[in-house]
Amino acid sequence: MSALKIKKGATSHSAYNLRPNFSDVIERHTLAVLVENEPGVLARVIGLFSGRGYNIDSLTVAEVDHTGHLSRITIVTSGTPQVIEQIKAQLGRIVSVHDVHDLTVEGASVERELAMFKVSGKGDHRVEALRLADIFRANVVDSTLESFVFEITGAPEKIDAFADLMRPLGLVEVARTGVAALSRGD
Repeated sequence: MSALKIKKGATSHSAYNLRPNFSDVIERHTLAVLVENEPGVLARVIGLFSGRGYNIDSLTVAEVDHTGHLSRITIVTSGTPQVIEQIKAQLGRIVSVHDVHDLTVEGASVERELAMFKVSGKGDHRVEALRLADIFRANVVDSTLESFVFEITGAPEKIDAFADLMRPLGLVEVARTGVAALSRGD
């Protein structure tokens, strides 16, 4: 008996869908997770990521409801659509987790980040750093004769662009808060 010669992905000659239903495309997703504000919850959430080898690009946590003892964890992660679905499902199974929202999928959202940059330089480099800070609406929060500390708020892409422009001018140190995000509308 000879083997069937069915080409992968050929659905016109077969009753079976032989096309793969997965994607190899890596996507960036922002997840908002509402959790009980109690000891160990963050460790369980982070343990889920580290135990399965998932990466966290950004992590922000703060209490959002003092009377209800609820905190909001905003996680930016990357993965294939299947990995993102698996992460959301596994987060939802953690006992202390109330709600998991994928802001990337659910519609328009607003993402902001706060960053501080220490830039060291003299002469023209100082003048150029101040000019760029003005264009990016960055505030000078500290100044010495040798350096500036700038504070900037905006989308992560804006923060990255500001960092790229400050590197040749004497960027010494960067501190970033991580992404805070909310869905738009109702």
